[in-house]
Amino acid sequence: NRIFCGAVVVSDKLKDGVQDAILQIKDCKVKKCVMLSGDSEKVASGVSEKLGLDAYRAELLPADKMREVEKLLGKLEKKEKLAFVGDGINDAPCLARADVGVAMGALGQDSAVEAADVVLMGNDLTRIPYAVRLSKRTVSTVRANIIISLAVKIAVLILASIGIVGMWAAILADVGVCIICVTNSMRLLK
Repeated sequence: NRIFCGAVVVSDKLKDGVQDAILQIKDCKVKKCVMLSGDSEKVASGVSEKLGLDAYRAELLPADKMREVEKLLGKLEKKEKLAFVGDGINDAPCLARADVGVAMGALGQDSAVEAADVVLMGNDLTRIPYAVRLSKRTVSTVRANIIISLAVKIAVLILASIGIVGMWAAILADVGVCIICVTNSMRLLK
């Protein structure tokens, strides 16, 4: 007679803050969060459900992940972009193929770092929505700086050409625009 005395279960544990990170990512107007995993169907299903992901694919080899990325790219609308987040050697082809590749935990994963467009030093997923918000603010700041610079330069050019202002005013305006744009850009440091 054999008596069952117990079992040992080995599994990965979800990192703290992952659920919050997914919510923050969705708040950044991300349309769909999909997990591509090499784990079993059962594990991937459970993780996907806990995190509230829109879809998942399980038991994928690196080549399978690449096929899934290609499928996702094929379903995008004209102005949509695909971001892929990965942390290892197996993710490098997908990081390179996606519109935006984000490598997590850059230490020791040279191929992932080389293939990625963005490298986050660490495994904190909340850095992804932070990076998205920062990039959006950076683009809007650059656009504002361009508009300010062009408006002032065109105004001074017109005023100088009709003789209302002289060369010194044009030089001061140019330096002033530079100071305004640098000051505006420094707001991103907060």
